[in-house]
Amino acid sequence: MTATTPQFRSLSPADHPQLNHGEAELTVDVAIVGGGIVGLTLAAALAPCGMSIVVIEAQTATAAASRQRAYAFSLTSADIFKGLGLWPQIGPHICHFDKVQLSDGDYGKVVQFLPEDLGTEAVYYGAEHKVLMAALQGAIAATPNIHYLCSASLGEMHDRGESVMAEVSTPEGMVRVRSPLMVAADGKGSLLRQRAGIGSVGWRYQQSCVTTVLEPEHSHQNTAYERFWPSGPFAILPLPGQRCQVVWTAPHAEAEAILTLPEADFMAELEQRYGSQMGRLRRLTPPAMFPVQLMQCDRYVQPRLALVGDAAHSCHPVGGQGLNMGIRDAAALAEVLTHAYQQGQNLGDVAVLRRYERWRRLENWVILSFTDVLTRTFSNQILPVVVLRRAGLWTLGSVPILKRLALRLMTGRLGRVPKLARLAQQSRH
Repeated sequence: MTATTPQFRSLSPADHPQLNHGEAELTVDVAIVGGGIVGLTLAAALAPCGMSIVVIEAQTATAAASRQRAYAFSLTSADIFKGLGLWPQIGPHICHFDKVQLSDGDYGKVVQFLPEDLGTEAVYYGAEHKVLMAALQGAIAATPNIHYLCSASLGEMHDRGESVMAEVSTPEGMVRVRSPLMVAADGKGSLLRQRAGIGSVGWRYQQSCVTTVLEPEHSHQNTAYERFWPSGPFAILPLPGQRCQVVWTAPHAEAEAILTLPEADFMAELEQRYGSQMGRLRRLTPPAMFPVQLMQCDRYVQPRLALVGDAAHSCHPVGGQGLNMGIRDAAALAEVLTHAYQQGQNLGDVAVLRRYERWRRLENWVILSFTDVLTRTFSNQILPVVVLRRAGLWTLGSVPILKRLALRLMTGRLGRVPKLARLAQQSRH
């Protein structure tokens, strides 16, 4: 995707009369720590009601947008971006999944999910990080009530009763940000979550994921694959330009060994799992590896703090749920805060924030449990388990109502749908 780099407003002493010795003071309604996809989605969703917002991002805007990663982008996530008015920037640069095939290794039964199963234009979408970020950063840059502080580091924070005062170091100088609500959108290692002392439950899987982007000889025909091998799931996500991203899950030691293979050996190993349906493969990006874990925070909120996205939860990448859960978090929190703002309520009041927690924490538990059961069931060679899961695959492929139920769960349409997504769905009817 070719895009013009958005021009962001910096904050400097010249912007405010109360600045002193290179320090600025900025009072906002919501301060979001983390300027990735989830943090910017929240900012874009809050802005229309007139709130003043600051996004605090540790990287430069260019670095934050340049991550070499693609995602399985759900129907509900797409509807949220349509509700934000960003689909014209995103839609032409993503890949529709016209078919999703689910299989158990080399077992002959294949379950196919098709758009007609839900009456939609696609089952899922393949979206690259840079495409989503370009649209979001463009929206943020064009919105006067959002400040985007890049290359910024969060320093000391002080509770002021009805608000929090945070010291933020930027290339232009120190900014003291005052807000009734801080939102942690700063990922799995969330600094805000750690400072708040919020605990979590979960575990690391004995697996890591290897990812790379490929160019197959033949068309991918907009088909996504999720194949379960004893060592872990192997996913193929179609991308625009007849490319595919592979997410290859394996035990840690095996994944580390795969990562260090010479390219020819790497491709030979990969092709054994990939199959021959697309002909010869050419690797376009160096492989990267990341560990996988399940994590759910003990709570998502406390006075003047809310957690969203990976700061609140983390799941196995099977089924492509992680980013989509975070986008729904952002839309749900924006809906709760917008209502509270319009009612004149304090946005950092824990009674307000618990409306968001009650909405999202249970729904996220369902998805976390679903991905965990999938991983454990299919990474298992105990004969009774193998027989049961293959019987389950046959049932899923043969009973339409079960297939629709599974699709509604995976696409974010089972449960309470955020208003942004509902409006987009209603506009199509």
